[in-house]
Amino acid sequence: MFTLFPDIVPFVKHSIDVGPPYILYVEESGNPAGIPVVVVHGGPGAGCEPFQRRFFDPERYRIILFDQRGCGRSTPHGELVNNTTQDLIADMERIRQHLGIERWILFGGSWGSTLALVYAQAHPDRVSGMILRGIFLCTPREIAWFYQDGANRIFPDYWQDFLQPIPAHEQNDMLHAYYRRLTGTDELARMSAAKAWSTWEGRTATLMPNKEVVKHFTNPFTALSLARIECHYFVNNAFLAADQILQNIAQIAQIPATIIHGRYDVICPLESAWALHKAWPQTKFNVIANAGHSASEKGIIDALVNTTQDYSKHIS
Repeated sequence: MFTLFPDIVPFVKHSIDVGPPYILYVEESGNPAGIPVVVVHGGPGAGCEPFQRRFFDPERYRIILFDQRGCGRSTPHGELVNNTTQDLIADMERIRQHLGIERWILFGGSWGSTLALVYAQAHPDRVSGMILRGIFLCTPREIAWFYQDGANRIFPDYWQDFLQPIPAHEQNDMLHAYYRRLTGTDELARMSAAKAWSTWEGRTATLMPNKEVVKHFTNPFTALSLARIECHYFVNNAFLAADQILQNIAQIAQIPATIIHGRYDVICPLESAWALHKAWPQTKFNVIANAGHSASEKGIIDALVNTTQDYSKHIS
């Protein structure tokens, strides 16, 4: 079974101005002359993590991590103005050009798979390969499953804590009830909502309970950006047209791609990964029998590292 590569540190860090008010944090690690790969983190609003460098052989890859608008080490924190999917696509192009990269591999999970897919559809000539985990097409059906009716039936005990900040008369539309609090002026209500939102996600991210995953999600700094930005995107259907990703698969059909998805993923159920594979049959499709959603689960780590090793032999 493949495991993560040893810890490494970046060889350079960048601050890239993508237009007021945003300055993006971007880092590079591994081999400066290696195969360019960009990690597209989830959320939106989660920020990148040091362990994400470790999916790649540092001798073979030039590993690029960046924090999307409003999260991680990018500034300003938790900002929603001019924060749309189209803005993030433009940011990725700005990063690619700034780093002088002609083509790169996209490595994205959860929301990162969404953004990787729409970026590739906008700029297919700039993508040499795609490694996608925990597929999220960001459709109203998927959003309603996790935030209104679906996942709550599997985790009714955790769902009670998610309901707690919202009065009973507003619970028929949890997404907009949370949005009002996360964008309101009451700082205590905003932080309480952010913690409940992020706790719900952290608790449900793994097949077996994982205190470290929950700890990451509920860190107040991460929780605030994650909850505010996710809710902002989801009340706006991620700024995507209906079925946009599946409708535009022909634009990326020629790109080598691998889909990796946990069988028991409750945050992003397997049916979305299956729908993507059916629409894009050229993809390699790998269902991990003993995993949920998180990239930190052993079976998913094994599949991801196996794939990056394989790509390093065939993609330049």
